Amino acid sequence: MSEDDLATRKMQFLYALRSRGVTDKRVLEAMEAVDRGPFVRGLFAERAYEDMPLPIPCGQTISQPSVVGMMTQALNVSPRDKVLEIGTGSGYQAAILAKLARRVYTIDRHRRLVHEAREIFDQLDLHTITAITGDGSHGLSDQAPFDRIILTAAAEDPPGPLLAQLKVGGIMVLPVGQSDAVQSLIRVNKTETGLEYDELRDVRFVPLLEGLGKE
Repeated sequence: MSEDDLATRKMQFLYALRSRGVTDKRVLEAMEAVDRGPFVRGLFAERAYEDMPLPIPCGQTISQPSVVGMMTQALNVSPRDKVLEIGTGSGYQAAILAKLARRVYTIDRHRRLVHEAREIFDQLDLHTITAITGDGSHGLSDQAPFDRIILTAAAEDPPGPLLAQLKVGGIMVLPVGQSDAVQSLIRVNKTETGLEYDELRDVRFVPLLEGLGKE
């Protein structure tokens, strides 16, 4: 692909994000700065700049960019925040977050995905990301509390261990609902008096599973 073609595709990519409701300036700048190309390998590499989910190893997917943008926008990350991501996948969402936050911890149950994501983070000099193989449903208690928590897998309800690891004043964004149906993307604000919930849009994600993935 020529540089002109690449520039055109990136311009179309950003236009698609804006037209689907991603309007936050910092989020758009982060998504412009992080090339989706390295995160999409093999047969689907040519489609890296299309607004669609694509398959990655271990039966997982890389989310469509507009959903990544909407979730990141809803998270309202500040430069001082420490963020926990459940479901590293390709590493693309964590890379976007690393442009916005002070520190990003990301967990995936598939060792292969964590290994491949780490390689890309190193290539892109994203040294504020710590990628861990583990059971994300339990969070990461030794690094808690977190200012922001994001899940890229659907739970029936916001998991209790993760809510416990969210700071008062913190925000969690996640898809909730049955794994075989359309889910709702929700934002949870943790306040002094309890939890406040906002429904954002319908989405479809893989289910949040306990335990480690089989290699």
